[in-house]
Amino acid sequence: MSINLIVRFIYIHLFLSLPAVCPGTENKLSTLSDLDQQYRTLKKHYENCEVVMGNLEITSIDRNRNLSFLKSIREVTGYVLVALNQFDYLPLENLRIVRGTKLYEGRYALAIFLNYRRDGFYGLRQLGLRNLTEILNGGVYVDQNKFLCHADTIHWRDIIKNPQAELLVVPSNNSGLGCKRCHRSCNGRCWGHQDDQCQSLTKTVCAEQCDGRCFGPYVSNCCHKECAGGCSGPKDTDCFACTNFNDSGACVTQCPQPFVYNPTTFQLESNPRAKYTYGSFCVEKCPRKNWLPDPHHLGHSCVRACPSNKMEVEENRIKMCIPCTDICPKGTTYCTTIMTSVPKVPHTVPP
Repeated sequence: MSINLIVRFIYIHLFLSLPAVCPGTENKLSTLSDLDQQYRTLKKHYENCEVVMGNLEITSIDRNRNLSFLKSIREVTGYVLVALNQFDYLPLENLRIVRGTKLYEGRYALAIFLNYRRDGFYGLRQLGLRNLTEILNGGVYVDQNKFLCHADTIHWRDIIKNPQAELLVVPSNNSGLGCKRCHRSCNGRCWGHQDDQCQSLTKTVCAEQCDGRCFGPYVSNCCHKECAGGCSGPKDTDCFACTNFNDSGACVTQCPQPFVYNPTTFQLESNPRAKYTYGSFCVEKCPRKNWLPDPHHLGHSCVRACPSNKMEVEENRIKMCIPCTDICPKGTTYCTTIMTSVPKVPHTVPP
């Protein structure tokens, strides 16, 4: 087997092991006038998506739509907005973590409101969020969901990391609408009435010595400090999600940096194990589709577009961002800004 085929195989294997990433939206309550198109757009955007880079906004979806494609989503980096819908079940069953890098109305990482038809007897009845165990930043707002069951039984403070984050969950006046009690094994906290819909507590049940999440009530049951959302054991490889970055299955504070300090020579030296940050993952190479390596941005990062003081170049058939200079390198197109941020006339230098 040739070296090129081996390298290609390693590259494909690396990115097959990464989650499927899709961009989020920032439309808030703005919707399309055509409800059919609204649904088709939502499905096209999030089908087979595992990590939403940005906000997950589910708005103005009418009754009897198949939303099972939402089951693949495991992580949202921004906020989750569910509003103005008429369906009865929200199937975000595998959503584990909402990072809250952007917040709805500047306060909420999870906002669920006005999900019912005003002139009918249907609307959102159940939140299928049974694996949601971590909101890293921001609060929760659940209100004006006329038919919603069990939301007021959830221990939201166990999910929300910041104890000062705003929490507003208004119980629905649904006593006569057929809401069943939590299963007796759930100790009064559940996402639905069945025995597999109990809320999993990973913070408020921990020993006081634990620095974050846990998988049981004892001191020996503390999760690693880099874990988010809980864990199955004490190691950094036992986390359900990572607070910062996932480096080949281990949760770490930062990805391996391009330079490391050598205490013997008192110098910074190149790190052969350096990786790029790709969302909350550490990768050896950036995905080829729509992502560029920026070797000088926060260590090494994969970015969708070069920042304003850099330009896109291609070397050895690999595109990357480099700082703009007074003279554009050969073959470089649209060098519009130099390091001092003084505009330059766009032009192309022929090879």
